[in-house]
Amino acid sequence: MKRKRYSEEQIIGILKQHESGLSVKELTRQAGITEQTFYRWKSKFGGMEVSDAKKLRQLEDENRQLKTMVADLILDNKILRDVNLKKW
Repeated sequence: MKRKRYSEEQIIGILKQHESGLSVKELTRQAGITEQTFYRWKSKFGGMEVSDAKKLRQLEDENRQLKTMVADLILDNKILRDVNLKKW
C-alpha cells in the first residue's frame, strides 16, 4: 500500500471538516487514512490554524538545529578537557 504524505495545511483542513460535522469514518475513507492516524493528527494539530502549524514547524526546525549545536559544543568541550588533562 502506498503511503501518502499530507502537509500540515491538508491535515488541518481534514480536522476542520470533522469540526464542521463530518463523521470520522467518512473523513478517514475520503482521505485514505486510518482512524488511528486521524486521532494522532487530532492530538497534535487539533485547534490549530495553518499559521500555527507553520510556526510549529519552524520551532521544531530551530530546536533540531540548537540540539545539534549543543551536541557539537559538548563534544568540543570534552576534547579540550582530554587534551588539557594530558601531561606534555
